Amino acid sequence: MQSTAEKKTIRKVIFASSVGTLIEWYDFYIFGSLAPIIAMQFFPKTNPTAALLSTLATFAAGFIVRPFGALVFGRLGDMVGRKYTFLLTLILMGGSTFAIGLVPGYDSIGFAAPLIVLLLRLVQGLALGGEYGGAATYVAEHSPAERRGYYTSWIQTTATLGLLLSLGIILITRKSLAPNDADSIKAFEDWGWRIPFWFSVVLVGMSIYIRLKMHESPLFSKLKAEGKTSKNPIKESLMHKGNLKMVLLSLFGATMGQGVVWYTGQFYAQTFLETACKVDFEQTRTILIWAIIFATPLFIFFGNLSDKIGRKWIIMAGLFLAVISYRPIYTKMLAVASTKDIVLDDAKTKIERVINPANGKDHSIQTTTTVRLYQNGITEKLVHKDTLYANGLEKPETIDKLSKELPDEGYWTMVVLIFVQIVFVTMVYGPIAAFLVEIFPTKIRYTSMSLPYHLGNGVFGGMTPFIAVLLGTLYAGDVLVGLWYPIAIAVVCLVIGTIYLSNKIDPEVND
Repeated sequence: MQSTAEKKTIRKVIFASSVGTLIEWYDFYIFGSLAPIIAMQFFPKTNPTAALLSTLATFAAGFIVRPFGALVFGRLGDMVGRKYTFLLTLILMGGSTFAIGLVPGYDSIGFAAPLIVLLLRLVQGLALGGEYGGAATYVAEHSPAERRGYYTSWIQTTATLGLLLSLGIILITRKSLAPNDADSIKAFEDWGWRIPFWFSVVLVGMSIYIRLKMHESPLFSKLKAEGKTSKNPIKESLMHKGNLKMVLLSLFGATMGQGVVWYTGQFYAQTFLETACKVDFEQTRTILIWAIIFATPLFIFFGNLSDKIGRKWIIMAGLFLAVISYRPIYTKMLAVASTKDIVLDDAKTKIERVINPANGKDHSIQTTTTVRLYQNGITEKLVHKDTLYANGLEKPETIDKLSKELPDEGYWTMVVLIFVQIVFVTMVYGPIAAFLVEIFPTKIRYTSMSLPYHLGNGVFGGMTPFIAVLLGTLYAGDVLVGLWYPIAIAVVCLVIGTIYLSNKIDPEVND
């Protein structure tokens, strides 16, 4: 039974660790949340699909290097200490995020722009590779054994809350740049998208102040005082047969499936809403925000439940539900946004025309928006950019954008469909930190748990949006083809985890 003082201490530990980790996730995900706009800023505009794929590949590059960050900073954390290691990762993450907001666009410096952004994404990936393992380990080593799932589940909420924060800051910024929507959207796409990156400095400064007041983990301090810290945690993690076996089992039996479920339920869902369903930018973000708000408490619920019944079957159940549900859920998402065979309400169809300031000596850009309302309540916007010459002649261009605004019923149906996917996320992710912490010895825990976590989430999970969109491009006949990647990975993980992982909770074994 915990005393009041012990409960107060663990609450402080969770708060300090969670704030920093949340901010690191915000920094990392702000890039993915703005992928379509960043694609037009840092890559040639001549092929929007190629630009989006290039942006998603740059986004994925940050994930691919996360395992290297896990090794570099995990080693440092197991040798020097948890506190100062993830203080360093926070500074690196915040600095690189702020710098992305300063990089000139492709129109200004050409291919140097995407190369600089790629380099900064790699720094972000390295930093995040060292952050999560440190925070989860730090909280776990302050937690009583019988409540480890519950307390570490608070750290698990930070990834989703970081995404929520990034979406919220984006929407607030987009709304506040100009008095009317059209000017505000244009300003945001031109330069306002940089503000969420700059805002990172404020958040990081607050977190550094909080983390400087933290103390070292008691378990690590005890090991250090006894001279029992690892001299080479990477070697002990990968060369020791028993530890290597658990690293591999953790990866192929838990974290790679957890990774694809996490990124399908939140990032790919957002990309699918915007690119396949053609849902309006703002509605896409608010749908995700509501779903995240409703689902986030379930991280705590499943973390707490894992203390009572074990970690394994909760994670396996989440994988199973994702495998059998993804295609029906995404089929329903398409149906909700579909206008096929739905009759137009001609009385509600209108054409708006705006002539922008002169561009060059003899012409200006004329924007034409056709707003169409369907009988199922969906509003569709088709935007053209035409050239209007001084002599009155026009040069029609192709459609620049197509977006849909869903009526209330369709909007909340989408929220439910995304919410269900995030429920799967909470099942696989809520117990994962306690699961990883408990299977590795304290002296190599930072390194050993970080490696399978970031391989599973960084390589398998982080590649989900890119591979799914790429499959959709290669096999355009099946709009749901991108789902086969997360389904296949989740099936493999489900089989291996079910057969080889233990559900027995023995939290004292490595303390």
